Parts: sequence; structure tokens; C-alpha cells
Amino acid sequence: MGVTTGDGATDLAQLSRFLLRSEAIASSQIEGIAPSARQVALAELAQDEDLSGFSAQAELVARNMTMVAQATTRLASADRVDAGSIVALHDALLRDDPQHHGLRTVQNWIGGSYLHPLDADFVPPDPEQVPSLMADLVQYLNGAAHSPIIQAALVHAQFETIHPFTDGNGRVGRALIHTVLTRRGLTSAAILPISLVLATFSDEYVRALSQYRYDAPASSPQAASGRRSWLEEFATTVLRATEQAETLRADVAMIRQDWTDQLEAHRSQHGRRRLRSDSATARILADLPGTPVLTAATVRRIHGVSPMAANHALTELEEAGILESHAAGRGRRAYLATAVLDLITLTERRLASTRFDTRASDPNRPVPARPNRPAPSTAS
Repeated sequence: MGVTTGDGATDLAQLSRFLLRSEAIASSQIEGIAPSARQVALAELAQDEDLSGFSAQAELVARNMTMVAQATTRLASADRVDAGSIVALHDALLRDDPQHHGLRTVQNWIGGSYLHPLDADFVPPDPEQVPSLMADLVQYLNGAAHSPIIQAALVHAQFETIHPFTDGNGRVGRALIHTVLTRRGLTSAAILPISLVLATFSDEYVRALSQYRYDAPASSPQAASGRRSWLEEFATTVLRATEQAETLRADVAMIRQDWTDQLEAHRSQHGRRRLRSDSATARILADLPGTPVLTAATVRRIHGVSPMAANHALTELEEAGILESHAAGRGRRAYLATAVLDLITLTERRLASTRFDTRASDPNRPVPARPNRPAPSTAS
């Protein structure tokens, strides 16, 4: 049939925003049980449609995901980045915390007591230096003096060393990694799970970043060793993230093949002709990894088909076992690609394991519970 093949890079780009769920949950300081991928995807869809059936936690995470994706995209596509652009990114990510907006005008520090920096793990530059240091940073970010990976590593490390905000520096610093890689053409979108890999190997990350910050003359052996340690750690992280992205791409390809087999079997059983590539059903399948929760209104809006065609396609995909339908408000039904939603959860769990396999090494940070149904693919 050949209508559910899709493009691997597009699938990764679409799925990458769902992997922001882990960071959104942590960054929003959400307490209690983390919302499921199903709830978050439904809440994300509710930003455009009148739907219900999700928690306030899921709504907060979905909004956070949307802001991260939109703000990072704006920065990556800008003709030129300036310090104001990074401040705007920070303000968008911390929209509900205006007390932290803008470059800091007070001294901050990492670790130790919140009352004084005497026992701090790191004390950033004094606030008077922040504007000039940020100007220097964006000048380097806008150039191409080094390869994209080296540039992303140095931008991130230097930003975290400046620590220009009173809160949210980690989130902005991680967003700048994707900004550099996208602006330099290495990735067309934030498809590499670099943030999650950094979180999994947090001890190594902090150690290497601390070595980068070693207080020594720039030309000294100690400083050179610190920079080398950081660049090696960052390059290792990128390699790990690339390998995991490839695993995720292969997982999606397996799910797509399952969909093809299920739909072909269903149509054959009912004596239906070969599926046309321009049909509503084919269009839904092509985009399904990026839109794992749909309504008839969603299909009409994003695929430009008639109400009858949208309803017919969703019904066919449900009958074939590709979608499941659930009530989503008065007179509304949502259709879920559970294979994709389960894959998102399993991938988050796998990326939290230092072996990238939860059977060999348990997740080392809070992750969503394993889905009750069997794993749809190679994810663990």
C-alpha cells in the first residue's frame, strides 16, 4: 500500500515535542502523579478545540511544551540573535514568574545555602558584568568560528557560567543548544533528545561543566584541560542522543509497518479496494506520529477534508485497531494512536536509564509509569 511510510526525520521532529513533557513536568514543579502522554496530548489539542477529559496538570504541561517549542523556533529562525532575544525566550519559558524576568541585577550562586554563597558549588560573575558577557556570547553565537557541535557546547557552557537569570538558566541553556544546531543546519528541528541525555548523565555533566569553569588563565594547561573535558563530554552526549534518536526513528517505522499490515488486513476482510494515497485515511496515517490524538474537527482542520470524509476515515482506522476512541466532552470523541503514546512513554523511560535499557538499568530520575500494554517496539 505504501501510504504510511512517512519521513523518518519528520517523524522525529514531530515526536520530539512530546519528549519535552519530562522537562516541562520538572520545570513546572508539578507535584503528585505526572500526567500521562495521553492526557498531555489531549490537553495540547484542547488549545485549539473545545475538549475535556484531562487534568490541570496536563494542561500546564501542554502549555509549557507549546511555549518551549514556539520560543525556541523563533530564536532558531531569527536573522540574528541578540541578548534581548534570549531574554524574550526566558520570559516566555517563565511566563508565570515575572519576578524572574530580565537579566539579573543581583548576585546568584549554585548550591550551598540560599542565604549566602560561602558554601556554593559555583558563584557566577557579578551582575554588573552580565550585559557585556551576554553581548560577547551572542556575538559568538551568531558566528561560525567552530563546527556546530563545538559551538553549541561552548554557547551552552558559557551561558551556564554567566548564569544571567535568577531562575530558569538551565532551561534556556538547553534551548540554546538546539538553537545553535538548528541555525547551523545540523538539525532542521529540535529532534535530538540532548536535554534528556544530559539529565540522565547529570553527574558527568556537572563535573565536566565545573572543569570548564576552572579559574585559570585562558592559555594555561588547566584551562585547556577543562575545555577539553567539557567538549568531550558534550560530544559524547550528542552521540548518545543521535543513537537514541535513530532507535526512536526505527521504533516509529515498525509502528508504521504494523499500521500498514492492520489496515490492509481490515480492508481485505471487508472487500475494499487498495487505499488511495490522497484519501483522508492515508493523510491521517502519514501525520499520525505527530498527531496521536485527533478529533473529526482536527482532521478537517489540518487535512482540509469534508466532515463525512473525516468521520469515515477515523471510523475505518478505529475498526482496523489503529485508533481507539474515547469521550472528550459533550458530544465529542477523541481518537488516540495508543501505539505512539505508549512509545513516547517508553522512550522517556529508556532515556532515563544510563544503559538506555530499563531492563539493564533502572531509570535514575522520575519517569512516567510503564504502559500496561506490551511494548510496541524495541523501546524498553
